[in-house]
Amino acid sequence: MATKYDHFPTVSISKTVFVYPKILNPQKVLNLSNLDRQCPTLMYLCFFYNDPNLFCDDYKSSNDVFHSLKSGLEETLSIWYPAAGRLSLNPNDGNLNLWCNNKGAVLVEATTQAKISDLGDLTQHSQFYEKLVFKPDSNANDFSQMPLVVAQVTKFGCGGYSIVIGTSHSLFDGPSAYSFLSAWASNSAITKQNKAHHHHHQQQLFIKPVHERATLLTLANNNINKNQQGRQTNRASGSTTVTSTTNGAAAIDHLVRLIIQAASAPPAGINNTNTTNTFVFKTFHLTSSLIESLKRQVFKDAPGFSCSSFELLAALLWKARTKAMGLRKEATVCLQFAVDTRNKVVPPLPAGFSGNAYVLASVALAAGELERVSHKAIVEKIREAKESVNNDYVNSYMESLQSPQQQRSSLPPLKELTLVSDWTRMPFHNIHFFPTKPAYVSPLFPPIPQVAYFIQNPDDDRAVDVRIGLLPGNLDAFCSYFLAAIAIAR
Repeated sequence: MATKYDHFPTVSISKTVFVYPKILNPQKVLNLSNLDRQCPTLMYLCFFYNDPNLFCDDYKSSNDVFHSLKSGLEETLSIWYPAAGRLSLNPNDGNLNLWCNNKGAVLVEATTQAKISDLGDLTQHSQFYEKLVFKPDSNANDFSQMPLVVAQVTKFGCGGYSIVIGTSHSLFDGPSAYSFLSAWASNSAITKQNKAHHHHHQQQLFIKPVHERATLLTLANNNINKNQQGRQTNRASGSTTVTSTTNGAAAIDHLVRLIIQAASAPPAGINNTNTTNTFVFKTFHLTSSLIESLKRQVFKDAPGFSCSSFELLAALLWKARTKAMGLRKEATVCLQFAVDTRNKVVPPLPAGFSGNAYVLASVALAAGELERVSHKAIVEKIREAKESVNNDYVNSYMESLQSPQQQRSSLPPLKELTLVSDWTRMPFHNIHFFPTKPAYVSPLFPPIPQVAYFIQNPDDDRAVDVRIGLLPGNLDAFCSYFLAAIAIAR
């Protein structure tokens, strides 16, 4: 079906180059943790700069912009040297590791006659964004040629720019990607023209990145024998599954339960064969005043009760999404959300740790119970799940990912599973590749398309943009239930 974006001017690629570290580091293999190995795909972020007067006189042309970004990336890769490497499989155990071999990142220059204003609301995903993204040819079974960092810089007809950057999720989690991109922006010659912004970014770069994953590897290795009693063999299939342990990870136990439930449900109830291309992405903008009003209204019968914006919005979204799925009331439904373990493991991870340090916390209820219970009760369960993530939880979580098959297995789009990733503490709009801040920054094509992101808005740091991927058949119902849930605050 034709869309208005089909009639936009084309996006023309004028240059594709490999970018190498300015100072080459000795080659070596960096052992990854099981958390790093979960998702060896590129995660894309799109930065929009729509002010045609955002450059100083020395950086008016797209060639100057491209050159300065390239030189900044060369300098950054000298310190963040794993980003210039490639993933590789260990032939002995099948595990994925990182070969720091200076093969380089990929930077693409492009132009279009389209204007950024033609895109309308930048918070809403559009198919035109696909033309702004560089997607390298990939072989799912051969990681050795896949760059871990790619970027496309596109100049629009209005003089504005988009910069879409893909970073391997095996290389970085959110905070690590934020630090890497901040370093790149700081090293850009464009940014260096503005001393105030340069000083700001230098403060961000004060902590040197730590690329070794040894601490998390030690956690997992020390825990293998400890948790063996928590594993049982499924004699019918010969496969190994994770069951509850004394210090088990609820997220793994709940996920196993959901998969078993889906497999045993009647065929009409497990129509989960849709491809990721069928997902529709929708963003809801919630102002800080609206969120505070929501807290007062939702908890008006619980005087003295307080909660974070994340806890409240996660509870509202879980209820609305579950109701929109039209599930059986006796079906188990689950809310899972990412928790940073940097300060939850013993010993804590070092400042500047550049790998993946997030695990999923989890809450499970029957769909009928979720619909009945109060928002206060759900918030308390979310808080309890968050607080349960400690050293033992992380150990158990990582131990459950020991086999290479489990590490890289794709997560089915289960209707019963609601996933939330909180980015409100990662203000990507404060990363200035140009002297002015971006008009908007948004994730594109997430590895798990149904995940909901809570993103800090560039114009109000206490506002939250809720971005979620939904199948078309569930979109209208979710919008209706979610908007009804927040309407009480208006």
